[in-house]
Amino acid sequence: MRLRHKPWAKEKIESYPQYVIGNPKQYYGKWCTLFDNGFPVHIEVGTGKGRFITEMAKANPEINYIGIELQESVIVAALDRLIDAELPNVKLINTNGEDLRKFFAKSDVERVYLNFSDPWPKKRHEKRRLTFESFIQVYEDVLVNGGEIHFKTDNRGLFEYSLMSFSKYGLLLTYVSLDLHNSECEGNIMTEYEEKFSAKGHPIYRCEVKYQNKLD
Repeated sequence: MRLRHKPWAKEKIESYPQYVIGNPKQYYGKWCTLFDNGFPVHIEVGTGKGRFITEMAKANPEINYIGIELQESVIVAALDRLIDAELPNVKLINTNGEDLRKFFAKSDVERVYLNFSDPWPKKRHEKRRLTFESFIQVYEDVLVNGGEIHFKTDNRGLFEYSLMSFSKYGLLLTYVSLDLHNSECEGNIMTEYEEKFSAKGHPIYRCEVKYQNKLD
């Protein structure tokens, strides 16, 4: 799908620094100072239009959420949601998921959400998948010991690839569903893509994985 360019997006993003963090490096190792509380931080890599992270923030005021999104023309939709909701526990960063280590120190993050990531189906694009080994390493470098990844997709090929990738890395699979909406999972918050695909009858795949504590 071709992304419609929004030439005004950059200016709007810069106009709301209270929601879109312009210099996230300044909070490296001290994100609690931005939120002014000691609550845990959860991040969504590829936050899209922001429905998931906004609804999660509403449902869990005791957790701080940060949405990571590279495309300016997409993140402005998430920004609009935040402006309307006026939530104190959610922020956005307009950057690439590969750059997380620049902004987050070890143990800054408790959980990573990956929702309906680009499957990059061609073999030559494998390294771009957000569940490729190099990305899993990036997440580990910013997560607390025993931190988690929660992953959802409608793409069975990507899901199978991701399960193998997680297992190969040594992560512990704590939850796997091949049909989320017909499972006993409670409290699921849908993304825009999830609602679209499930309405067409596509099964939604979901898993939770956990990094195993490493001995010093």
